[in-house]
Amino acid sequence: MSGHSKWSTIKRKKGALDAKRSKIFSRIVKEIQVAVKEGGSDPDANPRLRLAIQNAKGVNMPKDNVERAINKANDSANLTEVTFEGYAPHGIAVFIECLTDNNQRTVSNVRAVFNKRGGNMGTNGSLSFLFERKGIFTVPKGDLDPEEFELEIIDAGVEEIELDDDKFIITTAMEDFGSMQKKLDEMNIEPENAELQRIPNDTKVLDIESAKKVLAMIDDFEDLDDVQNVYHNLEMTDDLAAALNE
Repeated sequence: MSGHSKWSTIKRKKGALDAKRSKIFSRIVKEIQVAVKEGGSDPDANPRLRLAIQNAKGVNMPKDNVERAINKANDSANLTEVTFEGYAPHGIAVFIECLTDNNQRTVSNVRAVFNKRGGNMGTNGSLSFLFERKGIFTVPKGDLDPEEFELEIIDAGVEEIELDDDKFIITTAMEDFGSMQKKLDEMNIEPENAELQRIPNDTKVLDIESAKKVLAMIDDFEDLDDVQNVYHNLEMTDDLAAALNE
């Protein structure tokens, strides 16, 4: 499993999903608003909006919140997608995706975290080669038979499928993201989450204490209001996962 995906799974297990629910809702509301402004308010005709609504369901976001976000999209601030790249301590690469209505504020806040945690902010494009965009789907196992399920979806572009506790983590190439969505729709399977993520081509192993310092930095980035996603190439080893779950 990718470092980023495994870190997300660990945080779920620790209950952070509930602790940060309002933050997660805020991110999804922003994604809905951008999707509506780009492609209109009809999910059937707007794939990005349909995906945002699907992810809202995956975190149990109330239907009223979703409808309110759609209805108020055109009255909301104009959000711009911006990205930042840099290094955390010990040479760990970090890629940050943001949606912001004030780029100057966002740049200042992101730079402050890099400085506070002993990292270095780089120029855009300097680290993008270290990550590859992949489709990542999280599907509840439910009554699905793992072997039958994998055989059923293999032709839709599966690169990797893992069963983590009670969830399938499916990885596809970026260009197969749509075909996997379509296949799951045909099977009447609703993913808990589906998105394009930036997966590191290589990961780096650190000792536990050094890794914890890097993950503290990642948490600081994720706490910023304008940040949507943070990706990194720290290897989430079993020892590190165990230490985080203590």
